[in-house]
Amino acid sequence: MSLRLPTAFVLALCALLRPSASASDFAASFESFKTNASKSDLYRFIYAMPKAGDLHHHAGGSWRMEDLFTVATDPKRNGGNRFFTRLKAGGCPDETNSWKKFQTIAEFTWKTLPGCAQAEFTALESLSASQRESFVNSLRLDAPGEGRNEFFEEIWPRLGALGRSVDVFLEMTVETMKRYGAEGVRYLEPQTIPVGMIDGQGAAIDPEEFHGRLKARLDQPDAKATGVDVRWQVVVLRFTPVAEKMVEQAYDFVSRHRDLWVGINMAGREDNDKGHPRRFLETYRKMRLKHSGIGLAIHAGEVDEANPHMRDTLLLGATRLGHGNNILTDEDLLLHLRSGIAMVEINLVSNLLLEYVDNYSQHHFAELLRTGVPVALSTDDSGMWDSNMTDEYMTAVTEFNLTWEELVQCGRNSLRWSFAEPALKEKLLADYDHAVLAFEKKLGSDWNGSLKATKPVSYGFARRRWGIIH
Repeated sequence: MSLRLPTAFVLALCALLRPSASASDFAASFESFKTNASKSDLYRFIYAMPKAGDLHHHAGGSWRMEDLFTVATDPKRNGGNRFFTRLKAGGCPDETNSWKKFQTIAEFTWKTLPGCAQAEFTALESLSASQRESFVNSLRLDAPGEGRNEFFEEIWPRLGALGRSVDVFLEMTVETMKRYGAEGVRYLEPQTIPVGMIDGQGAAIDPEEFHGRLKARLDQPDAKATGVDVRWQVVVLRFTPVAEKMVEQAYDFVSRHRDLWVGINMAGREDNDKGHPRRFLETYRKMRLKHSGIGLAIHAGEVDEANPHMRDTLLLGATRLGHGNNILTDEDLLLHLRSGIAMVEINLVSNLLLEYVDNYSQHHFAELLRTGVPVALSTDDSGMWDSNMTDEYMTAVTEFNLTWEELVQCGRNSLRWSFAEPALKEKLLADYDHAVLAFEKKLGSDWNGSLKATKPVSYGFARRRWGIIH
């Protein structure tokens, strides 16, 4: 039996599916613009365009460090706490603490130290201008020779008490939403650990209280005014001895707080073999006997050498793979991913600064994108890179000659593969498509004139990479 559709219906459907003449014209205009525009003008265009979502996003690593200093030294925003950072090291007899230079502690910890150790620390608000600059710079990769060891072993520990302060965390979440919203990002899916938070007096904040305070802060007018929706992933440090237990606790927590929490992630250096994916196979299978509808995105392939980690991560049930730097070493896996069973979260700035590629000619992004593997651009740790989402798209355009259709495809993928609840995802996709059409219409025929009102904000990465200062 054949199904005959009315001719009018078929023609209408074809009209919807094929690109409109205006969309085609805009794509052609973009090809001319990116070829002839200055780096500054191209950056202005990319800053102004809609960018959808950022799915691979570590909460503390995405904080703008100047904003962090401002919040940390404001008693009205930091819970009435004071923070001290270590400026000296090794000057005390019988010193047993392993604190690093610029590692930050709260005042209630500082008061418990002997006098000599106290003298090694200085209150953040008392830092000189040069000391403040050094402190802020110590929390990001911004100098030659810094790489993954500096990032993993030095920068994260330096956050210290700042990363555990519930008041600082809440304020910096909103500051980050403001910054991302200003450059056209509509959705964030940060990773964090909802345990271990403390208040201004050093009292523990249990996960239930943390969830309640986070929800209340996101409901405040300044957060809503950003236009950014946020859903959260619980991240598990994969190489710890209790990581399996942490996975179980993460599932339990997310299942009880689905209004904000939508997924689970595993992070940590993959060159530490204690966190290999197959270690967790039985744990994830056990969790799927009890829980449904919880997203699973796992860091995979963030290594130099070939290994089976990405394939094994799919076996764990992940539908999003973070980084995938060694994906081209496994041709069978590459063919498998072309079926669309999982999306690869691409972090271009991160991969360069952590030296997983020496230059972008070695990167896997274009090969995945143009062979049909689902991909989306994300920032990873933009605060620690001194960058933003615009830098990811700018890198994609300048290094891989992305077309307008490919830019929009990456944006849509970042929403389609999100773990947002169906109603929110549908709204985000519709709003994004509408924003893209409005952006195309707004630019018209005079792109430079239409973009003059755009005031892009750029940071150190853009200055060092392209000489862009805004």
